[in-house]
Amino acid sequence: MTPTLLSGPLSIYLNDHVTGAFGGAALARRMADTHPDSRRAAELRQLARDVEQDRDDLVQIMISLAVPVRHYRTWLGLAGERIARLKPNGSLRHRSPLSDLIELESMRIGVEGKTALWQALRAIADNDPRLDPDDLDQLIQRAAEQTRTLNRWHQAVSAEVLNGWQPASREEIGTQ
Repeated sequence: MTPTLLSGPLSIYLNDHVTGAFGGAALARRMADTHPDSRRAAELRQLARDVEQDRDDLVQIMISLAVPVRHYRTWLGLAGERIARLKPNGSLRHRSPLSDLIELESMRIGVEGKTALWQALRAIADNDPRLDPDDLDQLIQRAAEQTRTLNRWHQAVSAEVLNGWQPASREEIGTQ
């Protein structure tokens, strides 16, 4: 391997994304495991499988591009996901309902980033025979489906979690 390949923009870019992919897959799996009996359980399990498959597809793309996976980066992604669990979200002893909303928003951000990754690779696929444009189109489509699902859940969970919060009325503000 040449030093340029190991430290070049493509290697850095893909390793940045693989770091996020490992953290995102761990978060998706935890979300599914946290809600095994919820009405979203089947969709959460499918999302987790899809995110794990996306991670594995990224690793395969890196292999086909001869970009080494920096394994310490995969551990950083997993560690980041675990550290994020420490945020109490208003409750120290029990899982807070707010955690569901924060996790959904984190997943939405991750899927947006993953979509941008697939689109960036698609932009060079026509000139790089190591990349399959059809496979990348399918990955872009799967990410779009994940975005739609997460947006739908976000709307529902936002209403569930934040429904109890009511802004103070003008009268209450004036008397404080």
